[in-house]
Amino acid sequence: MLTIVHIIGIVLTVGLILAVSIFSGRKVKDAKAFTTGGRAGSWMVCGAILGTLVGGQSTIGTAQLAFTYGLSAWWFTIGAALGALVLGLVYARPLRRSGCSTLMEIVRQQYGRRAETVGSILFLVGIFISITSQLLSSSAMISSLFGASTSLALAIGAVLIAALVLTGGIKSAGAGGIVKLVLLYVSSIAAGVAVWRIGHGLTGISESIGAIYGSPQLAAMNDIACADDIHSRYGTFLARGPLKDLGGCLSLTLGVVCTQTYAQAVWSAATTRKARRGAVYCAALIPLIGAACTLVGMYMRGHYVTASELAALQAAGESLPAGIGVMENSLQAFPTFILAHLPAWLGGIALGTLLINILGCGSGLVLGAATILTRDVYGNILAVLKRTPRVSLLAQTRLSIVLLLMLGVMAAHFMRGVFINDLGFLSLGLRAAALLLPLSFALWLPGRFKPTAVTASMIVGTVAMVGAGLLALPGDAMYYGLAAATATMFTGIKNVD
Repeated sequence: MLTIVHIIGIVLTVGLILAVSIFSGRKVKDAKAFTTGGRAGSWMVCGAILGTLVGGQSTIGTAQLAFTYGLSAWWFTIGAALGALVLGLVYARPLRRSGCSTLMEIVRQQYGRRAETVGSILFLVGIFISITSQLLSSSAMISSLFGASTSLALAIGAVLIAALVLTGGIKSAGAGGIVKLVLLYVSSIAAGVAVWRIGHGLTGISESIGAIYGSPQLAAMNDIACADDIHSRYGTFLARGPLKDLGGCLSLTLGVVCTQTYAQAVWSAATTRKARRGAVYCAALIPLIGAACTLVGMYMRGHYVTASELAALQAAGESLPAGIGVMENSLQAFPTFILAHLPAWLGGIALGTLLINILGCGSGLVLGAATILTRDVYGNILAVLKRTPRVSLLAQTRLSIVLLLMLGVMAAHFMRGVFINDLGFLSLGLRAAALLLPLSFALWLPGRFKPTAVTASMIVGTVAMVGAGLLALPGDAMYYGLAAATATMFTGIKNVD
């Protein structure tokens, strides 16, 4: 139950991080500083990546997925960590040497304006899905804590994201990210220690899950027929199948490399060495957060049912087992655990950190999308029309942020009830299907492919991935998208003497 102590902790925590963001944003005077920072150290880079990569999907979404699929929910943050590692160790140097400020600018230099425009539009579809998922996560937090309606909670979340990013761009995300990093780890460790103690370790958590599925109706609702089904669902890392879980991890890894927001963090570093260190620090820190959230989700499965499960139990004439709680849906797993099992003062800090972390992740994604929209889409349209913009680039970026958030709120209404992490897998996978090959070959093998084939590969890869998902083909849709993009791109390979 939310108490006045929780509320005070939430307000103070959110206020602290916003104050740091606003203070650091006061030095932003032009579009370049707004989007790429300029002299960030390793921890600032780490904070910028962590502040946008570890959001609602990595925390609330991981706990939600663990509630249904156990240990395999950890793959989301493992994939995110691997993506940060690859970004720092493999891509940081060539990205910084390119002299560009967006990933699509790199594509344009090699393959022309048409490839840039097509890639930008396809990329925006992927990143927009992540923006929507962050809005869903923020609305779930706001609704569960304060009882606001979904519509009002979505609007509040969008306003808070806009306030965070409009005050300072990547500098806001980086400085605020360092504070969030400390608070997030305090919260995660506290939750992990609490769940380990009250759940009596993995053995106790497993026993509680087995006990709750002693209910025939609850077991049937979750396709559990015997004890072996419980173990294969909750006790293995490949509960959804090797191709599915590993494919999701691959989507995260490659998608991080192809995301403007994380590339901006690399460009914001003072040196390549600091960019690499920041990415490596981030890769080392992320899995611990995922582990804590996974344990929380599994513990909640053994001690809580959702409102729909309770209704089904009552309709079947079964009573709620003793000591079992009820929450509205699985998306509430993490905040419900914090409210019920952490001291009020610590729970307030944890809830405030979780909320501002979701908002910070959303702000970083919106900033990256707005940068692409203004420079790579709107800018190309003006170039074709041979017209000059009527407002500054900074004003265009800020107007784009507002537009993206308005569209995100509308889209979130149609995506309620889905797994937050599945939206994350889809979002990152779509970005990789469209951009990974053109970006990589532009950096390391320039001049080897025809622009028409590159542009076609972006479209074909995206269509193949979406089609595989709609047709529910075996494995993860990412495999089909990458295979189709590769085959299409290599039809346009040039003969190099």
